[in-house]
Amino acid sequence: MGYAAPMPLSRRVALVLPLLAHPALAQAPLIRIGSKNFTEQLVLGELWAQALEAAGARVERRLNLGGTLIAQQALLNDQIDLYPEYTGTGLGVVLKEDTAGTPEQVLARVTAGYAARFGLDWIAPSGIDNGNVLLVVPATAQRLGLATLTDLARVAGTLTLSAGSEFADRADGLPGLRRVYGMQFKRLRQFSALGLRYAALRHGQADVVNGYATDWQIAAGGFVSLTDDRAFWPPYQLCGVARRPALQAFPRLATVLEPLNRRLDNAVMQRLNREVDQDGDEPREVAARFLREARG
Repeated sequence: MGYAAPMPLSRRVALVLPLLAHPALAQAPLIRIGSKNFTEQLVLGELWAQALEAAGARVERRLNLGGTLIAQQALLNDQIDLYPEYTGTGLGVVLKEDTAGTPEQVLARVTAGYAARFGLDWIAPSGIDNGNVLLVVPATAQRLGLATLTDLARVAGTLTLSAGSEFADRADGLPGLRRVYGMQFKRLRQFSALGLRYAALRHGQADVVNGYATDWQIAAGGFVSLTDDRAFWPPYQLCGVARRPALQAFPRLATVLEPLNRRLDNAVMQRLNREVDQDGDEPREVAARFLREARG
């Protein structure tokens, strides 16, 4: 280990002065925000962090943690205080319960389940519902008369599906579509990378693609999202999951996030995801720009 020279006195004084000038900041509650490891979660984590900082909280960012169970365990282990989660994921993956129901019913069930089992609270529901979708190009929708998954099931045997590597085996993938809709595709092309799935659709190498409702490629490509008319997929409403000590330490936490989350819907989230993934902006830049726009 190399020797680190002592910090010059002038530099140490400069670092301390802001805290002396703003003693309230030093006493402000600390909120540790986590997120999962994909673009949407990073943007949401930054949005919440910057909004809470503007409201007077100290925020520590612990973003890009990993998948659902890693983020959930971080909450239970007192490593984070808050992270963005989806109702269908919480109910099905964490609580391992049946996910059938309306968005309101699923939110009520996941809220009750987390409170009873973990002492965690679901807060600040948003307008985002980032569930599974099947999409086609407009020409295909028009030629085959496709508006719903029931319509798609009628002609799926002549079509190629572009989907993720797990979609063939997951209960909420092809097995479920066969069970609920009788849907059987002529061919399945599997791609781990989401961008490759959309590229296959765009270049005519597939007729249908499996994506998520807030994918930026949907609006950018003008793709048609087919309605899940038999409610096969559960709602995936985006909310916050928070530790109660954090809510007690900063009682305004939920009221700060609620009006912000009400501004977020699938179309807005598609745009924010595009600004990161396609335009190359950093999540913190995208979040700061959105908050400036929200303030008018």
